Amino acid sequence: MSITGFDWNAIALTASIWVLPVLFAITLHEAAHGWVAWRLGDDTARVLGRISINPLRHIDPVGTVLIPAVLLFGSGGRMMFGFAKPVPVDFSRLRKPRRDMVLVAAAGPGSNILLAVISALLIHVSVLFDTDIERWILHNLVNSVWINLLLAVFNMLPLPPLDGGRIAVGLLPPNLARQLVRIERAGMIIILTALFLLPWISGKIGFDLNIFQWLIGEPTAYLMGLVFSLTGVR
Repeated sequence: MSITGFDWNAIALTASIWVLPVLFAITLHEAAHGWVAWRLGDDTARVLGRISINPLRHIDPVGTVLIPAVLLFGSGGRMMFGFAKPVPVDFSRLRKPRRDMVLVAAAGPGSNILLAVISALLIHVSVLFDTDIERWILHNLVNSVWINLLLAVFNMLPLPPLDGGRIAVGLLPPNLARQLVRIERAGMIIILTALFLLPWISGKIGFDLNIFQWLIGEPTAYLMGLVFSLTGVR
């Protein structure tokens, strides 16, 4: 522990096993949105260079770097929240806007589930490396499974502007869809309130109001166990 009160070796280790999984997860998620939109008629993301595996094209300095770093280190690795620059999609240019909106929105969480499965399979390959490298790779891959499944579950919440909200808008009858669209501006406020304010209130009143643990944490843990089981990871 240094005189500043920070264990910089521990911080560096924590960063080294989280940065790559997070960057891969958000990059593939955003690129998938743009690629599917392009294939369905809207080339906005392609023209702007957003169908790319280069993380720099998707990073938001505050949402992708600052907020996750503060939460990750402040909580000792127990909490992380962030966001990338949204991929622009002109839904009016899609061939079948209502149907294609669903496909474009689902591409992001779908890509995260795919990457989680691939990461789990690669765990079997990590044993080919030396002990220290194997441990570091293993941490990265396990974290990749977790963060990708977490992103998939979180983004599938049926609340605009999340992907699940856009899927719901595309699937609901027009009258209900229009009502759901109206709350999009307040959607992020609702999310941040549930994510940060309710747990704080829970600590004050001694009653569990952490609905994100029920809606996201537990489903993510279940899916993680399922992915490990299906890929033969013990």
